[in-house]
Amino acid sequence: MSVSPAVSSSASSASASSASVDFSAPGSSAPTQSELLDFARRAAADAELVASLPLDPEGRTWVRLAGPGGSEAWLIGWPPGTGTGWHDHADSVGAFVTASGELREYSLAARLPTDGWKTLELTDGVDRERRLPSGKGRSFGRHHVHEVLNESAEEHAISVHAYYPPLPRIRRYSRTGRVLRLDHVERPEDWQ
Repeated sequence: MSVSPAVSSSASSASASSASVDFSAPGSSAPTQSELLDFARRAAADAELVASLPLDPEGRTWVRLAGPGGSEAWLIGWPPGTGTGWHDHADSVGAFVTASGELREYSLAARLPTDGWKTLELTDGVDRERRLPSGKGRSFGRHHVHEVLNESAEEHAISVHAYYPPLPRIRRYSRTGRVLRLDHVERPEDWQ
């Protein structure tokens, strides 16, 4: 396994690089949610890969992986107290598995309109919460809205994420009580 030099970094002290790790089956077609979850589990169990991720005490770090069937995949390091904020993955399905530490996912069990709104009031009963210790993960469908957090005050967490098709955009939201607001839309060129 080889990790290439960093190709970009974000303003929040996160860094990115690419790895030549490929857990996919040769000649496979578009991966299913189940196949993405299986890939994430296998990658998360690769101790050498997980240990290769540089960790930063200030911000998330990531390494891009070769996912199955043309999917987009990432190994992500989470310093204590960090998270993603509320977001979705547009038309992509996905999966993620915690490789070390523990993550918590807060999600909405409701399909939101995909376009044409800035503010929504959520109904009662749509909130879901999952605790994802090392080795645990989940898959999700299109337009899944969630936030992922490392709530530990002392320990880094590391996880593997995979999406298909590769992320066309991410919509970022803010939430106050039951009110969800669309803040902005990120596109792949924003992550370079």
